Amino acid sequence: MKKKLVLFIVFILIIGLGVYLFINNNDKETQTEVKKNTEEKKEETKTSKLSLVMVGDALLHSSLYNDGYKNGVYDFKPQLELIKPIVQNYDLAFYNQESILGGTSIGLSDYPTFNSPWEFGDAMIDAGFNMVSLANNHTLDKGEKAVMSSCEYWKDKDVLTAGSYCSEDEANEIKIKEKNGIKYTLLAYTYGTNGIPVPQGKDYLVNLYSDEKAKADIEKVRDKVDLLIVSMHWGTEYRSEPTEEQKRQAEYLSSLGVDIIIGTHPHVIEPITYINDTLVIYSLGNFISAQSTNNDYNTMVELMTSVDVIKEEKNGKTTIKLDNLNNELLYNYYKKGSRWTDFKVIPFSKMNSTYNSDYQRLYNKYSEVVRLYNKDIPINPLKEA
Repeated sequence: MKKKLVLFIVFILIIGLGVYLFINNNDKETQTEVKKNTEEKKEETKTSKLSLVMVGDALLHSSLYNDGYKNGVYDFKPQLELIKPIVQNYDLAFYNQESILGGTSIGLSDYPTFNSPWEFGDAMIDAGFNMVSLANNHTLDKGEKAVMSSCEYWKDKDVLTAGSYCSEDEANEIKIKEKNGIKYTLLAYTYGTNGIPVPQGKDYLVNLYSDEKAKADIEKVRDKVDLLIVSMHWGTEYRSEPTEEQKRQAEYLSSLGVDIIIGTHPHVIEPITYINDTLVIYSLGNFISAQSTNNDYNTMVELMTSVDVIKEEKNGKTTIKLDNLNNELLYNYYKKGSRWTDFKVIPFSKMNSTYNSDYQRLYNKYSEVVRLYNKDIPINPLKEA
């Protein structure tokens, strides 16, 4: 009996040990699986975000830079005081420096061959702009010396510039920057230079657009960045709808994998749309200028476009998507008289009859232009009077 009892106890112990080992092993496997699933879940939800805002042409006629000259110095910050609080909410802020910043040392000038003071760049940087296109039809207005002076100004600024360079080496080195874990770059091109020939052997002074050049540049950098932006100085002045050539070039750039195309040059607003996954802004219009209205304030009503860039990393694969697209109409205000004064860029959300008594009609008219190809493009509403 005692022997049977001992055997029975041993048997029970063996069974208990087996059950314990089975449960313990199962628990370890469960913990491993939970840990693995948690790690996979974390990988699935890893995202990075970059916010971007874009405005159009800075075209400094003499009346505008004279208005900025007070007490012996140039100060353009008051002209931008209503824009600065908006721009500083964004990680990246783009504009096109239409009139070259050659500085006062080589002599300021007006239409048709512009040269502008460095201090305007200081005001734009102070407002938060950190991405600038230097390729446009006025880049060579004052020749190579102005381009060299522009390079001198921009070289020590924490700003990504593109489209005009002072050497072949500079032009061949596409600058890549990173913010919030997102790598990005800017390419910039112009259709021409108002008939001014590019000096022989110095193509680097300004990027003239061709499909071949754009393709070579994009292939050089596309796999090195998350976000690729291309600034295009294109189209027909004062035309509120893109030309067939603009549309063709937009399709082509989209096929090469460009994320955002920013259009400048027409001095008026043109529509916004998507081509595949590419955001196409055909023309932002003027940002600030003394260009008198061509037709119903079309050179004075302009556009500020913003978008979030979302980077998603999942199972070793990275994708970029654009989200939270928004637009704000702007108004380039100034007083006319024997001397044009009090230049200021006004967001339509702050507009009132002091600036233009017809602003509500203008808002409706130019909102329709923005939405010509896509009725769902969002635009900030006017504040109730």
